[in-house]
Amino acid sequence: MKYTAPLESHSVKIRETILGLGEGAVKIGGEDAFPCHLFEGSLPNQPAVALEILDMRPENWVQWVTEPYGDVLSDPAAWAVKCVEEYGAQTLFLRLQSTDPMGMDATAASAAETATKVLDAVDVPLIVWGTGNEKKDSSVLTETAKACSGKNIVLGPVLKGNYEEIANAAMEHGQAIVAQASMDANLTKELNIVLCKFFPADKIIVDPTASALGYGLEYTFSIIESIKLFGLVDKDNMMQMPIFADAGVECWRTKEAKESKAQGVLWEAMNALTFLLAGANLLVLRHPESLRLIKELMSKDPGS
Repeated sequence: MKYTAPLESHSVKIRETILGLGEGAVKIGGEDAFPCHLFEGSLPNQPAVALEILDMRPENWVQWVTEPYGDVLSDPAAWAVKCVEEYGAQTLFLRLQSTDPMGMDATAASAAETATKVLDAVDVPLIVWGTGNEKKDSSVLTETAKACSGKNIVLGPVLKGNYEEIANAAMEHGQAIVAQASMDANLTKELNIVLCKFFPADKIIVDPTASALGYGLEYTFSIIESIKLFGLVDKDNMMQMPIFADAGVECWRTKEAKESKAQGVLWEAMNALTFLLAGANLLVLRHPESLRLIKELMSKDPGS
């Protein structure tokens, strides 16, 4: 008697979100199946993978992460061009590190100016990221939304304490947002509910936050997987947003990644691959070699 494996199909889909404009725009989400489950449904859009740049010279990046970028580390626009033209980045992640109130405490106006310079230098989608300080990010990201009006950038992190200001500015100026709720699927849903009262659901990406291999990665995996399960299996429309994962920042702060270049690159790539298998739709990496490895893996035929 021939055995036929049971298949599970889903009548709903993860929402599609468009990053950027024109020919360089990237679409994420849209799947009605879990990662690698092409036999059960469709995965119309590959996850987007962004390379990270800073608005200031990195102060604590390990040597083999800064080496590929040479003399452009103090120039975010030139750094962006190098990521796109030399390393093939199709999405960029600009971390506004200089605005940290505990550091340089750069102004919202200077941060917005940097974002516009990066946008003018390259024709790929841009994610603009604050420091996680609710009060400072509120001013920085609203100013950036205004300065980049109509460019469909992605702003984050949008938190429980500042979502109204940032989301209103994003909606007024045609931007998308990343809603962040740390390591809790229920908190993710709560934030989505209040946002969707006035903000378009198809311009929300969720960030459950991430941990690196050996530092809680299995918990990150379970949260990302849970959000995807709630969306597809339970048909919860407040959990059908694409999922964001910042692999780079978590990976390169670990001692294992700092031990050697080869180990660091593989460490970052393994973290990124794990997030993809959990269901992430948008990844951030730091090392261009990690990007190359992930793009190579994503290009392979799942059936091969």
